[in-house]
Amino acid sequence: MKNIIFKITMLVVLAGTIVSCDKQLDQLPFDGLATDNAFVSVDDFENGIRGVYIALVRVGRDGSTSTGYYGASDAGALLSAPDVMSDNVTMAISGRTSKSTIHNFRYSPSQSNLGNLYRDAYSLIYRANQVLFFAETFEGENKTNIVAEAKALRAMAHFDLVKNFGKIPTQSGDANGSLGVAYVTEADPNITPERETVGAVYGKIVTDLTDAVAGINVTNDPGRLNRNAVNLLLSRVYLYMGQWQNSIDAANAVTTSVAARANVVNVWDDSSQDGLIFSIPNEASVLNAGVGVTWSQGPLSGTFLPEYAVSFELFNTYSADDIRKAAYITFGTDSNGKDYNAIRKLLGKTGQTNGVVDIKIFRAAEAKLNKAEALFNLGSEVPARNALDEVRSRRYTAPPSGETGTALRDAIRLERRLEFAFEYQRFYDLKRWGLPIERTNAGDEADGTGVPSEILTLSAGSTKFQLPIDQGIIDSNNNIVQNPGY
Repeated sequence: MKNIIFKITMLVVLAGTIVSCDKQLDQLPFDGLATDNAFVSVDDFENGIRGVYIALVRVGRDGSTSTGYYGASDAGALLSAPDVMSDNVTMAISGRTSKSTIHNFRYSPSQSNLGNLYRDAYSLIYRANQVLFFAETFEGENKTNIVAEAKALRAMAHFDLVKNFGKIPTQSGDANGSLGVAYVTEADPNITPERETVGAVYGKIVTDLTDAVAGINVTNDPGRLNRNAVNLLLSRVYLYMGQWQNSIDAANAVTTSVAARANVVNVWDDSSQDGLIFSIPNEASVLNAGVGVTWSQGPLSGTFLPEYAVSFELFNTYSADDIRKAAYITFGTDSNGKDYNAIRKLLGKTGQTNGVVDIKIFRAAEAKLNKAEALFNLGSEVPARNALDEVRSRRYTAPPSGETGTALRDAIRLERRLEFAFEYQRFYDLKRWGLPIERTNAGDEADGTGVPSEILTLSAGSTKFQLPIDQGIIDSNNNIVQNPGY
């Protein structure tokens, strides 16, 4: 076993308190194994599981933010890619044209614009497997919770991989038998695993998550998963699998209430935590990840530089009495005097536009919307509408209601889009519903004029819904097969 010891000096806020390390620690690099004495005490395992979380927004050894697929700016693939690839945004012509490759569906094995999603996710998985490996011979008061967290994070990373690089089970009839990803459970960086089927991967995700639900604490420190978070993730996974009753059961196990209408705006500048289940703390004095750069830079006037604007169609889909329009969208003017409907999510904390804001990953509203969709698919329209109305009653002053049949299905899908716009879900929802991406030809400016996105449609059956695996990954592991169409 290789002895890999890194000297680190870092400040990390992922467990609600600042963890300051300036000592010899056995870390969990992607290309090495921890030493035999890496995990001995309770504190060792606490530090080890924090090291797994760090892989979400990886912190450099000098304390600076580098990559991580929920990390800063362009590197944080999942912070913006699911919306950039959908119909929720229009590329702003005055911006840097960042992520234009994925916005225009021109990704390839040599140019994906997804940062290091594949490598970062497997780095997290490797760290989780290290914790689980050493936990087998450890008996301590925190073991059950640490093991549960590690399994939940391992499942979450595999889920993030398979929904991008493989099909989603409900997407098409052949999805479960198609190529998924390698589900890695070994604490060995030198293995060369093969891709498993989508169905096999989802089955292993469920196994890890159900194990995690049974062992994880009801509450954990801020910045760490708890039982509600794992149940919510399990509900989403079951929804993607088309296992409707299981999705409902997991959603029902989530006890956090949907954010009140009066608090929705404040959730996004960190002055309220209402309805949040799992988020990554991001203080300017500690992590200081400028995650908002993924959408725009600078103040909202004069030097404002938008990367993507709210699509004119989506902007007009929000009704005037929907509080989310104020919570998610703001007004900005660039240095050329052009007005934009800018994205407020990730903009900054109260009074700030620096992009340093907590990264929200799971919210209670999703449990209700998962439940509504699953109930509808089981033919239980009244309970489905009731679950839907639990969200709508907290978003509108005069919430719509009363739909039946196809209109109810469409209302559930619409509410999901409105609730999670610019929040890592739209591309996957369209994908799992088997729907095309259809953008209008409206331009990037606030009144719909300006320059529209270059590519307006992606057909439902397109192989582009499955992203290419970087050629470097395939070159380093000849057991990895590239996706069809690339």
